[in-house]
Amino acid sequence: MAEIVNLRTVKKQAARKAARSDADANAAKHGRKKAERELEKARSEKAARTLDGHKREPG
Repeated sequence: MAEIVNLRTVKKQAARKAARSDADANAAKHGRKKAERELEKARSEKAARTLDGHKREPG
């Protein structure tokens, strides 16, 4: 005898799977997460401040 399945649940699972694959494709296309971008920006700003702090005064 066949197993009884709830069609509503199957449709929801299929929709979740499709949404996840779309999200993965967009993530691969558009790059990094917001937290990663902010961390990289903060690190580069700190490096620039450190470098500027080591410069000598002209003249």
